[in-house]
Amino acid sequence: MRALSGLFLSAALVALPFAALAQSTAPDLATKADPFVGVDGGGVTGGNTVPGAGVPFGFVSLSPDTTNADTNGYDSKSPIIGFSYTHVSGTGGSGKYGNFRVTPAVGPLRVNHLHFGKSDEQASPGYYSVGLGNSDAERIKVELTASRRVGFQRLTYPAATESQLIFDVSSVVAMRGRGQRVRLAKVELIDDHTLAGEVTVEGGWNPAPYTLYFHAVVDRPAKAFGAWKAGQGWFETTPGVGRSEGGVQVKSPANRQGLMIEYDTEREFSNRLGAYLTFDTTADRQVRMKLAVSFVSADKARANLAEEMPSWDFDACRQAARAQWNSALAKIRVEGGSDEQQRIFYSALYRAHTMPHDLSGENVWWNSAEPHYEDFYTLWDTFRTLHPLLTVIQPQRQRDMLRSLIDTYRHTGWMPDSRIAGANGMTQGGSNGDILVADAVVKRLGGFDQALAYEAIRKNGEVDSDQPFLQGRVLKDYLKLGYVPFTQTRSASRTLEYAYDDYAIGVVAKALGKSEDAKRYLARSGSWKNLWDDKLGCIRPRYPNGDWVENYSCTYEYPDRSGPWWDAPFYEGNSLQYSTYVPQDVAGLMAKTGGREGFVAWLDHLFDGHYSQGNEPDILAPYLYIHASRPDRTAEIARQLMAKHYRPTRTGLPGNDDAGAMSSWYVWNAIGLYPNAGQPYYYIASPVFTRSAIALESGKTFTIQAPATSEANRYVTAARLNGKPLDRAWITHAELAQGGVLDLTMGPAPSGWATTFTPPPDGL
Repeated sequence: MRALSGLFLSAALVALPFAALAQSTAPDLATKADPFVGVDGGGVTGGNTVPGAGVPFGFVSLSPDTTNADTNGYDSKSPIIGFSYTHVSGTGGSGKYGNFRVTPAVGPLRVNHLHFGKSDEQASPGYYSVGLGNSDAERIKVELTASRRVGFQRLTYPAATESQLIFDVSSVVAMRGRGQRVRLAKVELIDDHTLAGEVTVEGGWNPAPYTLYFHAVVDRPAKAFGAWKAGQGWFETTPGVGRSEGGVQVKSPANRQGLMIEYDTEREFSNRLGAYLTFDTTADRQVRMKLAVSFVSADKARANLAEEMPSWDFDACRQAARAQWNSALAKIRVEGGSDEQQRIFYSALYRAHTMPHDLSGENVWWNSAEPHYEDFYTLWDTFRTLHPLLTVIQPQRQRDMLRSLIDTYRHTGWMPDSRIAGANGMTQGGSNGDILVADAVVKRLGGFDQALAYEAIRKNGEVDSDQPFLQGRVLKDYLKLGYVPFTQTRSASRTLEYAYDDYAIGVVAKALGKSEDAKRYLARSGSWKNLWDDKLGCIRPRYPNGDWVENYSCTYEYPDRSGPWWDAPFYEGNSLQYSTYVPQDVAGLMAKTGGREGFVAWLDHLFDGHYSQGNEPDILAPYLYIHASRPDRTAEIARQLMAKHYRPTRTGLPGNDDAGAMSSWYVWNAIGLYPNAGQPYYYIASPVFTRSAIALESGKTFTIQAPATSEANRYVTAARLNGKPLDRAWITHAELAQGGVLDLTMGPAPSGWATTFTPPPDGL
């Protein structure tokens, strides 16, 4: 009776509105989130996260830039060159943004070779600070906070007669000669404490130009101010009120390698334009500055500043940003585990709220009343983990993001897989917006135009794209042959992705009563079998005539440093990794690998040194063991991967965080669940926390309780859902969404739990 009464009490508590529980506890969860986690590494192995100040899904990410950096603009070991207002977090490829860099300095004005040491560097959600300077005598305390479109700097200078505030209107995250270049920059000095301007930039993950505007105001008059222009080894100033333009870096014609823009003259990159404000800080050492951005105009930037941050109270603005982060982090409350695991968890949940950026009210590209998000960078990464997480903990955000993608289709003709700064970016594989729509439909998210969404994804499956690098698919051969042939780039990985995209379209068609469409697309979802080589036991590329590509190995990494991933048969992976990507037909994959025992052995081979946690193609693989009635192997692998690849350090991520995709992977696993995106269920794995309470949109909670979980007790030996025995290693989205309690009994060895596999619902 004691156990039963405790169980009923537990269920009653979680049925209470989450807000009521929050008021009684209200922990400052921001203390457990560290923005420095994953900032370092660079390239494909670095997390490339951003340490600076922002708010959930805010466009302004006011963060330090350093002399040596990747797409995030930052490297811990390099000196700081300034603080720019826009960044992307966790991305690979080529960078974007890094606009309107501001550098405080002491002494006579100079605008070249600005790089300074740092001390006492600190960051927390919504706040960043550092001691900036190459000596104690010139050290400046820099503090940053932000709102959605506004950044706020509080600068405490040493006592000095010449304290500078140097604006580089032409700044970008440049990445050593590739990526972005400035077409034109403009600046206007309005008075001794106000300035505005704009910059037009091209290049980066997409080649299309964008124009961004700013309006900035300082809380005290400058004793001297003006504009400056600079190049290699020179700079000149134009003092006083007035307008200037320059900073042109694109005089040479672009050499377009695919869509990655490169330039054949490096000297032009040194052309820059900016402004300066000089202060006497001998008595009053503090200078505060607010800068707002807009894609619409400088006047709109000024309006954004008045709307979002009218106050000069820096600490109040900092606390407002922190309150937004605490609200986001409180969507999942965890107990138990180690302090380190909680810090990893909340740092990951923090990064899951950084992108895409909410640019509602900033849509300069077409007239629309719809919510507008930019910087889907990219859906190829985020559809797997991030967007399913948002569906659960931020459903209105997910609806708005879907509405934005559908609105993009309405006005451009395609639903993008990648979109940054108002233009489509490179499409790495399939049309993954299809899966976002399917995920929303099977989970009954609602709140968006399903008919128009279906029109958009059906076009992806029917119309051969004239620009497949930017949108849609290459369909002619795929529809004719049943696979993408080796004569086309990324042929094998595209075939696998197209097959699952077709499945997603079929699921939506079925839900909308379009039975003939559903039948056709679900049949096409079996296209992966056309590249399966039974002898090798993996996906193998084929020529258009049906012949296999010769001299082939399932674990060979293409390219072998002789060409870009874009030209390989598998994009950023090998065949064995990609061969696990059949989420629509795990039973068929199991049959191809020899049934249950053969499938387990095949997966074991993958995890014997061939699996990659640093990238997305095979991150569903640990959960496929469940289909072979081996949830114990899922628990073992998931625990090993969490312990090995995630740490609360600056190099604590397994690879590019990819706009929160890899962080969301950890969030799911740490609470003991994992999604199969596009399908209405979650696998049950091995939670590291004794209690995880998920705040639901309805005001209820769904709680995972595993009181005995530990490093040793990693196996689920029994489960109960709302008090009833559960002998399957999955729950449906409907079961989660209605609130309740999943009680997991944990032990040091596997039991007979969930060893008779029951297939989960597929949404059909």
